[in-house]
Amino acid sequence: MNVLSPWMFPALILVLAVGIFLFLRRPRFTKNSASGNSSRPLFKEETAQELGLRFPATPVKAVHHPHEPQLPKNYGVDRMVLMARDPHWLYAYWEVTATKQEEFKKSYGPAAWTSTRPVLRVYDVTGVDFTGENAKGYLDIHVNEQTDNWHIKVGEPDRSFCVDLGRMFPDGRFVTLLRSNTVTTPRASLSDCLDEEWMWIEGLYRSLNKFQYGTSSPMITEEFTIGEGKLPLGISSPEFNRPGDRTNK
Repeated sequence: MNVLSPWMFPALILVLAVGIFLFLRRPRFTKNSASGNSSRPLFKEETAQELGLRFPATPVKAVHHPHEPQLPKNYGVDRMVLMARDPHWLYAYWEVTATKQEEFKKSYGPAAWTSTRPVLRVYDVTGVDFTGENAKGYLDIHVNEQTDNWHIKVGEPDRSFCVDLGRMFPDGRFVTLLRSNTVTTPRASLSDCLDEEWMWIEGLYRSLNKFQYGTSSPMITEEFTIGEGKLPLGISSPEFNRPGDRTNK
């Protein structure tokens, strides 16, 4: 015992130093409070909220837009409007008030409105002063009770039309409620009318080759006036002539 006692103290110091060194070198693990697992995760989990910007929550104020006025569906006025859409089509819209319906019932009986059907009668009034009975022809189009506009195919360019909205009885009798304005469909081709007031311009351009370059317009006017008499004196360019202007000169 006495022999080993001098070596025991250094051995204990060495063992204690090795134990401290190994304790300090060991890996440290953090405890996961949510799952209770003491193992350290290999990767840190991130979410989209962690990557994005965070702003303090502020109350959103409601935006109040001013009230935008809307066009009324009805105006409370009896009317029938006709427009020419193109050379082959017309467009009509109308409104029949309750007052007009009551007038029709008073004139033809309480059941007259329900026993009749609404009809559009399209008149061809080309070249006539339409009075309701002198049309060159007409076409009847049956429409629904709730209908208040209609596209009408006439297939007649450069013609005048007028439309009546009325009620047709079962025996074929037609009673007019509203009458539209008169419209004329546009032409579907170039006009075959020539303006005679401008015919002399063609002769003017044909005669330009008789003059040398640099000739002024007064010389051309004088040449036409004296030689051919095609251009009146004092006129160097065409302009519109009014019937009243001719009588005054």
